[in-house]
This record gives sequence, structure tokens and C-alpha cells, in this order.
Amino acid sequence: MSFTIAIDGPAAAGKGTISKAVAAHFGMEHLDTGLLYRAVGAQMLQGVDPLLAAQSLRPEDLDALNLRSPEVAQAASQVAIIAEVRAELLAFQHAFALREGGAVLDGRDIGTVICPEAEVKLFVTAIAEVRARRRHHELLSNGTQIDFDEVLAAVMARDSRDSERAEAPMIAAVDAVVIDTSNLAIDLAIAAAISVVKKGISS
Repeated sequence: MSFTIAIDGPAAAGKGTISKAVAAHFGMEHLDTGLLYRAVGAQMLQGVDPLLAAQSLRPEDLDALNLRSPEVAQAASQVAIIAEVRAELLAFQHAFALREGGAVLDGRDIGTVICPEAEVKLFVTAIAEVRARRRHHELLSNGTQIDFDEVLAAVMARDSRDSERAEAPMIAAVDAVVIDTSNLAIDLAIAAAISVVKKGISS
């Protein structure tokens, strides 16, 4: 039996951590759909045409070590506005969402475009400054030396692109439960998400 959980939200809001925890708690498979676009973006930075990269994307491409870099994040946002690229990656996400045993997908348009019929929808968010602080700390921890103001500018630029793009903009689905992690510890955010999913499963 399939059961789909769609978790959307902007960069560094905590949706990835929450999604993995929810998937582990309920024994479901997890897909960070942003990695699909990051993998295409990484290839674009190497000179590969984005559409060709999407058409030839392999599961192992999602394991590349450089997919979390700021440059790849920006490239991912750029390729995500290309309708043809989104169409190529749509089938992969649809198939994953319907797998037996349940699936958790996180991204920016899962509840609105990819899986509008998902049994549970969450929208995880936080104010830009908080998200930039988290991402800045993450980058420094990984050895990337970068100024906080640069990270904040990148976060805000990506928010603008993701929410204003004509193709599948980042917005909360009308039936999504919003979890704001600006002042919420991650364990409490995870507990809130699990509670929502439990209600969805029992309904």
C-alpha cells in the first residue's frame, strides 16, 4: 500500500532533517527532490546542457559530494525554472511517491504539483535570517569560508526565484500544515511533523 507525505519549504528551513526523521519513524523511503535539480545544476556548471543532464540523470548522480555547495545550490535554482527539465524529472518523482510501504518527498512543489493527492502535506518554513544563519554554520562546518551577508543574499535570491517562477512556484498547498521552525528546536519540529502524519494515517 502506498502512502505519500509531501514536505515543502524554502532552503535551510529544516525540511530535509524533518523529512528524514519522519521517514525513519514510519519506516518509509525518503527522497530529497532538490538533489535531482542539484545534480542537473552541477552538470550544467560542467558545461552540460540542463535538459540533456535531466534526461540522462542516474541514481548515483544524487550521491555526488559537491551537491551541497553554494554554487550548485544556485545552479539548481536556475535549472528548476526550465519547464522541460521539470517535465523530465516529474516521472522519477511520481514513481517514487507511489512505491509500496510509503514515501516521504521533500522539495518546493511536492504538495502543489508533484503529489497534489498526497495523504499528508507539510510546509516547513523559517525567516530568512534564521535560515541563512543555519546555512552559514553548515558551510563553515564543512570547511567553506564564506561571509554571512553573502549567504543571506543567496538565500533571499533563491527564495525570490523559487516563489516567483512561472513554472511550479514554491507556495504552501492550501491543505498543508505549516511548521515554522524560526524559534522551534528541531526535535520539537520533528515531533510536530510526526503528530500530523499520525493523524493522516489514522484518518
